Amino acid sequence: MDGVLNFLSSQISSRRVPRTLTKTVVRSPQNTCAACRCLSTSASQQSSAGKPRRRFQDPYAAAQARAKRAANISRQAELLKTRTEALGHPVRGKSSAFVASFDSATTPPLGSERSQTIKRRDAGETIDTNGDAALDHLNFSITSSELDSALKRSLVWSGQRNRNLLDEHMDFDHMSDFTEGPVETSVDLLNPDPNSESHRTATEALKRITALSNASSKERLNVNVKRCVATFGRHYTDKHLPEKPKPSESFLAKQAASTGDELPEKTPRAGPDTGSSEVQIAILTARIRTLAQFTDTRGRMDKMNKRNLRVLVHRRQKLLKYLHRKERGGPRFRNVVEVLGLTPGAWEGEISL
Repeated sequence: MDGVLNFLSSQISSRRVPRTLTKTVVRSPQNTCAACRCLSTSASQQSSAGKPRRRFQDPYAAAQARAKRAANISRQAELLKTRTEALGHPVRGKSSAFVASFDSATTPPLGSERSQTIKRRDAGETIDTNGDAALDHLNFSITSSELDSALKRSLVWSGQRNRNLLDEHMDFDHMSDFTEGPVETSVDLLNPDPNSESHRTATEALKRITALSNASSKERLNVNVKRCVATFGRHYTDKHLPEKPKPSESFLAKQAASTGDELPEKTPRAGPDTGSSEVQIAILTARIRTLAQFTDTRGRMDKMNKRNLRVLVHRRQKLLKYLHRKERGGPRFRNVVEVLGLTPGAWEGEISL
């Protein structure tokens, strides 16, 4: 019996194991160690088979896409530049003779206070500004006519004063005994020579003192406010500007049906116009120009005045929007915009400074 068992065991041990069984044993994770699994070739084959295959990229198509994108970007930049130029600068706008006169507070050239593109009621008449606009303002709230009258009175008073002094200390009857030339009489002292050196010196001194070129910024602003009231006040513009476009017939019919009455008549104006939207816009433009010039030169670090500039610009934008809506874009609105050199950027969109 033992001999039979030994023979069977020798036959089994000498028998060759099939190849398929060997591979199965090697691939089985239960029968291999971790080191063998890492060094096996089957893992690398599985990882390479799981990666996505790179898609073929046509270089000509890629170049065409890049060129199309660059053309789109350049076109968008060109459109943005064109739209920005069309809107204009929200603070400065365009240059005009009337706005340039704010710097010196002098009278602008004739005709610069009127729009040249609006058909006027007095088109056949000569341009004649009202009395307040034609005044040549000087420092200390005086005018040229007041200065001339004061110089004439001072000339007479100085002659009367010289005569009184001479009457006290000199005798005109015996003065000819001590002088060889002609002697001034009382009539000459009462009518002094306006070309005398003393009077010419006093006149030149007063002209320099009252000149706006030597005035402060506050005095120039006061003069500019008076000019804005005289130029844009409705007591003056109503004489030569046409009326705004009338509302449609459907609106009037709807208004009459809802209220039962027609639109009320406009109350006639009493006195000069000092607070209309046009006057406020002009005054704000003068103040904005002064602040803008200051912040661009000496006030680069002045944060408070920069804030004041933003407040004034937004206040003017609000008034321009109201005037455009109220006047329906009519002659009064266009007159203000053209004379002050304003652009659509001053009232359209969002202004950020």
